[in-house]
Amino acid sequence: MAKDTLSGTAMLPIDIGISQADRQQIAGGLSKLLADTYTLYLKTHNFHWNVTGPMFQTLHLMFEGHYNELALAVDLIAERIRALGFPAPGSYKEFAELSSIAEADGVPDAEEMIRQLVAGQEAVVRTARSIFPAVDKANDEPTADLLTQRMQVHEKNAWMLRSLLS
Repeated sequence: MAKDTLSGTAMLPIDIGISQADRQQIAGGLSKLLADTYTLYLKTHNFHWNVTGPMFQTLHLMFEGHYNELALAVDLIAERIRALGFPAPGSYKEFAELSSIAEADGVPDAEEMIRQLVAGQEAVVRTARSIFPAVDKANDEPTADLLTQRMQVHEKNAWMLRSLLS
């Protein structure tokens, strides 16, 4: 029997038709996706709290919708990592090391918030897309489905945010 990487206790081996090495590679990519998603969640929530200006109501509500969706997404991504047999990162330190999204300095104006969130949404898409070669090689359809759904959400969000800029 294998040992659970979180508790150190014996557990049944995972036999889902994907090798340990492939599962590990995919889980590593998903960990980066989780970090990007959580970082974008924090940034979006911060901007929701701190946005001001003539588009306040529109942006406040849009950002709320985005961070609520991101909060649900982090759970789905983390659960997929666990289903593959690996621990999901869950600390600010781990997320900072894994994320490709920079945190905001101070409180930018509303237009800069939008620009940063467009960049963040697109960064999540790039991270998700980068995992596909390993997922395709392993015939990991559940992860491919998750990645496709995440990419659709983030591409649409980037388009919607970009449309607010002149």
